[in-house]
Amino acid sequence: MCSSLPSFERELQDLHFVNRRRSTVHAGEIFELKAELNSDKKEKKKEAVKKVIASMTVGKDVSALFPDVVNCMQTDNLELKKLVYLYLMNYAKSQPDMAIMAVNTFVKDCEDPNPLIRALAVRTMGCIRVDKITEYLCEPLRKCLKDEDPYVRKTAAVCVAKLHDINAQLVEDQGFLDTLKDLISDSNPMVVANAVAALSEIAESHPSSNLLDLNPQSINKLLTALNECTEWGQIFILDCLANYMPKDDREAQSICERVTPRLSHANSAVVLSAVKVLMKFMEMLSKDLDYYGTLLKKLAPPLVTLLSAEPELQYVALRNINLIVQKRPEILKHEMKVFFVKYNDPIYVKLEKLDIMIRLASQANIAQVLAELKEYATEVDVDFVRKAVRAIGRCAIKVEQSAERCVSTLLDLIQTKVNYVVQEAIVVIKDIFRKYPNKYESVIATLCENLDSLDEPEARAAMIWIVGEYAERIDNADELLESFLEGFHDESTQVQLQLLTAIVKLFLKKPTETQELVQQVLSLATQDSDNPDLRDRGYIYWRLLSTDPVAAKEVVLAEKPLISEETDLIEPTLLDELICYIGTLASVYHKPPSAFVEGSRGIVHKSLPPRTGSSESAESPDAAPSGAPPSEQPAVIPTQGDLLGDLLNLDLGPPVSGPPVATSSVQMGAVDLLGGGLDSLMSGTGFTAPSTVMPANLGPPPSSGLGDLFDLAGGAGTLSGSHVAPKTVWLPAMKAKGLEISGTFSRQVGAISMDLLLTNKALQVMSDFAIQFNRNSFGLAPAAPLQIHAPLAPNQTVEISLPLNTVGSVMKMDPLNNLQVAVKNNIDVFYFSTLYPLHILFVEDGKMERQMFLATWKDIPNENEAQFQIKDCLLSADAVSSKLQGSNIFTVAKRNVEGQDMLYQSLKLTNGIWVLAELRIQPGSPSFALSLKCRAPEVSQYVYQAYETILKN
Repeated sequence: MCSSLPSFERELQDLHFVNRRRSTVHAGEIFELKAELNSDKKEKKKEAVKKVIASMTVGKDVSALFPDVVNCMQTDNLELKKLVYLYLMNYAKSQPDMAIMAVNTFVKDCEDPNPLIRALAVRTMGCIRVDKITEYLCEPLRKCLKDEDPYVRKTAAVCVAKLHDINAQLVEDQGFLDTLKDLISDSNPMVVANAVAALSEIAESHPSSNLLDLNPQSINKLLTALNECTEWGQIFILDCLANYMPKDDREAQSICERVTPRLSHANSAVVLSAVKVLMKFMEMLSKDLDYYGTLLKKLAPPLVTLLSAEPELQYVALRNINLIVQKRPEILKHEMKVFFVKYNDPIYVKLEKLDIMIRLASQANIAQVLAELKEYATEVDVDFVRKAVRAIGRCAIKVEQSAERCVSTLLDLIQTKVNYVVQEAIVVIKDIFRKYPNKYESVIATLCENLDSLDEPEARAAMIWIVGEYAERIDNADELLESFLEGFHDESTQVQLQLLTAIVKLFLKKPTETQELVQQVLSLATQDSDNPDLRDRGYIYWRLLSTDPVAAKEVVLAEKPLISEETDLIEPTLLDELICYIGTLASVYHKPPSAFVEGSRGIVHKSLPPRTGSSESAESPDAAPSGAPPSEQPAVIPTQGDLLGDLLNLDLGPPVSGPPVATSSVQMGAVDLLGGGLDSLMSGTGFTAPSTVMPANLGPPPSSGLGDLFDLAGGAGTLSGSHVAPKTVWLPAMKAKGLEISGTFSRQVGAISMDLLLTNKALQVMSDFAIQFNRNSFGLAPAAPLQIHAPLAPNQTVEISLPLNTVGSVMKMDPLNNLQVAVKNNIDVFYFSTLYPLHILFVEDGKMERQMFLATWKDIPNENEAQFQIKDCLLSADAVSSKLQGSNIFTVAKRNVEGQDMLYQSLKLTNGIWVLAELRIQPGSPSFALSLKCRAPEVSQYVYQAYETILKN
């Protein structure tokens, strides 16, 4: 051993010497290369540059030759130029001062008669990421963007995106972005594709800038270029098309017709990009159209073809198909066989195919699917067999007609006595019992026979649930549960919780026989356990049983809701977003980019266009669905002949005795006309001023006593501010490394605040807190820093009220009341978004003069009127008026018409937008009809939500 040590050390030294020789170049070698680079012979010079590049490629440092290599740029030989440019790109960053020496050559090469050299120069310029020399490259780049040769123009377009990444301000100042936009109209399709790619790249880093200002004309140019450019150019154009919102269904259909030929492309990326565009625009097509059915048929073959590729591509295709099938199962409903598993499929492909099979299972194909699944359950791959057995259970839950056959198949599998098959079968039979109660309980005896073989927590918990739930049908239920109780502390939490509940159920069903058993389990759960969940549940049961056994029976043995058919479907809004990302990593992960892209603040959340049906009903309220009788329409205030319309026509003229009124303009005329007749209108029969005219948030009038202060006299609660919702969790601890943020918004005496509750659920102290809002619809911004005076220790909670103002940057959000927030502490920066209630923006001077109210109502077009129903609200007109005034919705006038109370109200938002309301209240009826008029009609929906929130809380 000792004798071999010196030789081992010698080997190590030799190896180190060889590595050092590889990574360094000897002075003699440098000298030789220098001489060859300065040689008069072109061939020798070229060979020398090749040697330099070879050394550079294996990691040797040849930066000392920078000036000599740059001198070789002065040549007409294209191959030599390429080699020199390659060297430049590699060393320009480490030698920025020397890189300036090459600028003159770039400028010269950008005017070379050979377009290949011009393109090479502009490409290299983009790759040299040195801020010092960017300003020198602007002029040559500008010339290349307008070059006569399309090859040069397409290369220059990509260079703009690269330059923007180095110095965005410079690119904007030099007007390169406008030139890029002009290139979208270029005659050459590859120039168009590269311009789109460059603009898309820039737009991703600046989501608020509307760089790709798409319109029908530019879309037409992109679609024309689509047929002629390369496959990657087609992908860029298709991705750009997917971000466009057609103005109507005809335009959407036209785009779909021109994109459909891309489905037969050989490149799978082009196919998926085309599928993304079609899936998005199909939302706008009516299902009654013949073209809709044709499009569904055309989408299936390309997706099936993707499954004949190599396994990795198959997996990506299957993950995308999984999303498509959840959104539109009808596309692939006749293609079940292509998802049948092949013996040589990798496990990840098998599992994904199995998932899609269940999603496509229906009454028509269930026999075929079950036969396949039964076959899979006898495979050798354990994970796959488990998933196959679970799939049989999911089929039973999804297709009711197949449930009996599925249960029979599961019982056959249990008879095989293969341990993991039996355990999976018991888990899914528990779900079948929950879906179809009192139908298949005859199999319980068979399940109980396999009790001893269960060793997995989930299977043991499922079996315990079955014994507890059906204890009255199992004679020896107490013995079975007692056998589990022997090793109670060794069981997993899941089994312990299930066992506790099952024994309590058993006690409530058979109290005389199981008193000792329940006492034993409650003692184990409450006194001998360290698990807080188990201990708390034990105490709840103990107190329930000791104080009110009847209530305990109602709680523990309550009827359980049926489980849903598909428990693993992606949430609809997330699914819509993922459909917009088909063909990207998001569609493989089944997560939005914001969940896995670092620094994803700039990522814009995409969504599908509104469905045709919903937009039609929004745009044409008169169009009732075919076959629906008129009586089924919601009873809202009619648009034309509504009560306020009648009200406006009552006494609008001046008194008969008065002189005629001269009007200078239409609007002023309306106000003057109202001037004479309004008093008589307001003081006319049945029209009274509202009972609560005192502004909100002010003290009582001087004459009122203490009784009035506490609202004993039945007056309005004038001291209460606007409604404040209870705090909800905005940022869960698991998403913020232990920081949990709950909050709500409030408005008190004209001041808006965000009331926060910060809890540290991590194991380390948190400090250095700061908060920032993204631009939003109403310019909400913190009016002061986030003040947390002491570090937040683990398990500590602090309550803060953060004052807000409305002088921040404004950008229209979707939805309108969405607020994106960033919170920083010493650990990281965390992002979340929340919706603020609009009534925090209702200002205190929102009471409109009566004359102005009537004039404004008449002046706002009828199409801006929105009508809503407020249900389940049993309040009198006075109580409604008082409650709303607390949140700065002021009653201008009140009127009683044919037993109905009519309230005419006004409110003003912080940005100066006025909203006028007519509220119709039928005494004794729980439904109110609300009509809103506003010059910004998109606000109406959120004002209605504010009405509902205030009146129902």
